[in-house]
Amino acid sequence: MKIALATPSFPKSIADGLQWLEKLASEAAIQKAEIVCFPESFIPGYPYPEFNVEKATARQLETALSTARQIAATYQIAIILPMDWYADESYLNVAWVISANGELQGYQAKTQLDPSEDDIWRPGTERKLFEINGVKFGIVICHEGFRYPELVRWAAVRGAQIVFHPHCAGSDEEGNSPIEWGSMANPYYEKAMLMRSIENTIYFASTNYSFQYPDSATSVISPSGECLAFQPYGEPGILVADLDLAQATGLLANRFKGDLYR
Repeated sequence: MKIALATPSFPKSIADGLQWLEKLASEAAIQKAEIVCFPESFIPGYPYPEFNVEKATARQLETALSTARQIAATYQIAIILPMDWYADESYLNVAWVISANGELQGYQAKTQLDPSEDDIWRPGTERKLFEINGVKFGIVICHEGFRYPELVRWAAVRGAQIVFHPHCAGSDEEGNSPIEWGSMANPYYEKAMLMRSIENTIYFASTNYSFQYPDSATSVISPSGECLAFQPYGEPGILVADLDLAQATGLLANRFKGDLYR
């Protein structure tokens, strides 16, 4: 399967985010990717204080999702679209899965919120698997993939060969600009990506914004724990990788003796 990971600039508005969505989805489709994933809370944008993101209304989000479905159908590419979302009187951090014909397959809500997010969203209450073109995959959102390896394993033991990891880590105002991928001088995030792949024998596909001072790069990690490709730090664009799914056996995940730890 050929996948794409989008690294947009932080959206100035919902309209700006949708422009980035169409631009990068179309570029991914030209490169024959079957699915493209965007960063965490891409619509309307992660609520960092430095960006002054306004809380979107339910109608604004529903309209944006409808536009995203049209984009997927127009360019015939599946889209993983992280958004804020209203459901059952809760405000959630989710990632919608849209098929290449624009149909909704559902969403994964963030179940493990970072402590700083407790006053922003309500946590989701269930984990889900998705399937595009016969390939099963899971989704973990930011904090979930970095600090809760159980959630990646949950997907791997149920047949996921890829886990997508939309996240938001960095700043346009302050910080350091990494020079070398996976360097000991970098924050631990890229090292966590390696572990999520190698401890489960699956692909781990992680996507971030193109911050001026990013904490991590948009990256594709192989089942053997090798960084196959990454987007250069601070550069918006699309990262495409052709995955050999025969390597994503889930071997180590399936050897886990879960009954011993219940």
